[in-house]
Amino acid sequence: MTDTTLSGVRTIDLGTDAARARVKARYRAEARFRFYGLAAIGLTAIFLVVVLTDIIVKGLPAFTQNSLQLNVNIDPAEIDPKGSRNPDDIRAGDFQALVRNALRAEFPDAKDRTARRQLDSILSSGASDYLRERVVADPSLIGQTVTVPVLMSSDGDLYFKGIGTKVVKAAGLGTATPSGTSGEIEIKSTSNDFANALALVKQALTTQARNEAREAERLQGFATSAETRAKGLEADIAAAKSANNASRVAALESQLAAATEEATSLSGRAKELREDVAALEQRYKNPTAPEPITDRMPSLLIAINGGVVKVTDVSGDGVKGDTLISLSSADPAAPGAWQIVNYQTPEGSRRLNDRVVTWLDVLKERGLVQSQFNWRFFSSGDSREPELAGIRGALVGSALTLLVTLVLCLPLGVAGAIYLEEFAPKNWLTEIIEVNINNLAAVPSIVFGLLGLAVFLNFFGLPRSAPLVGGLVLALLVLPTIIIASRAALKAVPPSIKEAALGIGASKQQAIFHHVLPLAMPGIMTGTIIGMAHALGETAPLLMIGMVAFIVEPATSIFQSATVMPVQIYLWSDLPEIGFQARTAAAIMVLLAFLFVMNGTAIILRKRFERRW
Repeated sequence: MTDTTLSGVRTIDLGTDAARARVKARYRAEARFRFYGLAAIGLTAIFLVVVLTDIIVKGLPAFTQNSLQLNVNIDPAEIDPKGSRNPDDIRAGDFQALVRNALRAEFPDAKDRTARRQLDSILSSGASDYLRERVVADPSLIGQTVTVPVLMSSDGDLYFKGIGTKVVKAAGLGTATPSGTSGEIEIKSTSNDFANALALVKQALTTQARNEAREAERLQGFATSAETRAKGLEADIAAAKSANNASRVAALESQLAAATEEATSLSGRAKELREDVAALEQRYKNPTAPEPITDRMPSLLIAINGGVVKVTDVSGDGVKGDTLISLSSADPAAPGAWQIVNYQTPEGSRRLNDRVVTWLDVLKERGLVQSQFNWRFFSSGDSREPELAGIRGALVGSALTLLVTLVLCLPLGVAGAIYLEEFAPKNWLTEIIEVNINNLAAVPSIVFGLLGLAVFLNFFGLPRSAPLVGGLVLALLVLPTIIIASRAALKAVPPSIKEAALGIGASKQQAIFHHVLPLAMPGIMTGTIIGMAHALGETAPLLMIGMVAFIVEPATSIFQSATVMPVQIYLWSDLPEIGFQARTAAAIMVLLAFLFVMNGTAIILRKRFERRW
């Protein structure tokens, strides 16, 4: 805007076009600034929602557990052959065999060794734990048949949670007639029920042909490059022979042989792929020709007359396949009385084959599958089996470690803050100490882990992977934060409080501890809680001192080996089993819940006890 001076009076020009343009420019700049701020907040919120949603979706399945309700015959020959009814003898009995026999009784067709092994894979290695404890507590159950919950394997549990393969079921539209009840049979339909399945197989052939053609082109390109390299080597060999360089000729001839062999091999493989592509093209160009279903294609099963048939060949009006569960009869099945079941993930890409998945579906149809809250996740320690793994050991280890941290860093941090703020002389030495405390608060946590490894383990020889050492390391990490927060809380107390106490005859120590410190305590506790929440989520320093041990039983003292929640999450995240992915996300949810509670407590304390002067 333009300022003018008329007769000594300063005026502001608001009416010109230039002044109005400048005002509009300021308004536009302010609007852009508000937009940038809102966009930053919105983008941050989106990222946070995406992360939390992903964790919750992956972690919720771990809080439920599927089990089988089986009628188990408690055979005395397996449990207590001596008839002593001694709890120790009973506990040593083969309860797992009883559970396996109960499951095999549900599927009498599973007679061969392979089928029985696949059937046993439905059960967890800890399937008999509940039965064992029940019989030990009540030996009178020996010789009876009882219904008990039996823990399933992780793969079976995940299947019922919809993690594994998508299942699509469609009722048959025509009358289906099987050619037999067991073994390899053929099923004919009066309607065009299998046309869609045949079309899907043809589509899979198209995709396979496209992929193989692309691979053939890639291999042929490599073969051409090898041939070009071979021709260059031939020219180099000729030049070396002209120069009578025998050693170079030998080396080049070796390289030529390797390049020629590579070109021949790649060309041969590319030719085989092109021949496969030609054969596939001939197959999918004939839309009505029957096709085999391999383990690289989505599985197709027929549920008919109380049995299940795995399709191996499909045509428009019928299928051929092997019976997974024998049919009750070979009578024609009316429309709607039989089903076409499609497992969209190919059998070769699943941990559970078609036979096991069929058994699981049958168990569910019989009402033997029950889902309940997974208390084992909170009551068990770590395990190599996902369905048996829990966070109890990590929770206890975290509690013991944080207890050591709190006992060490709270009195030391508050005492240090009081001394530096109220009693220490203001000279170059205290300035150096204050600067170093502020710098330590920004040091990467891995440095404290290296310090703990060098001092507490290597020099003092303290037990590795113990909560004592973990608490010492985390205390070093959190101590600068507590000192800084405590000093800020002490500074927030008005000087008049201390001056009034001194004025009525109190000593400086009495004024600090009787008046200033109680008023600063809410701020000190808030800083302490935030520091402890920081310590709860630390992983790197604890990894350096060896708190990565496989802990099954929770620690009972600060000197025993233990692990903590962040390290447990780290260990589970590195395991390949799908079941541990859900356990990892669930453990993250528990850890976040603890962090939210601790930070919420800090906010409540600050709001409740904070005073404005």
